Amino acid sequence: MEVKDKIIQEIKKIYDPEVPVNIYELGLIYDIKVDGRKAEIKMTLTTPNCPVAESLPKEVKDGAMQVEEIDDVNLELVWDPPWTKDMMSDAAKLELNL
Repeated sequence: MEVKDKIIQEIKKIYDPEVPVNIYELGLIYDIKVDGRKAEIKMTLTTPNCPVAESLPKEVKDGAMQVEEIDDVNLELVWDPPWTKDMMSDAAKLELNL
């Protein structure tokens, strides 16, 4: 399994507190790049004033650090493009009956 897939596996354990779907399926993770032992992750939140704005990125970073091959994680919180329901996976849409 590739390191990126291992990171995705860890991220899929993290749920948005307001929605019963993991943040990967919600489409909050925009990009994951692995360069040697460093991961670069771009993510967003469902809204800029999301109550978990501070804890969620830390959870993602901590999750990626669980991967044996990763020593460092650079996490960037981005607001462009803004998140919409269209970014959710089909599985997430089914889960939420959208």
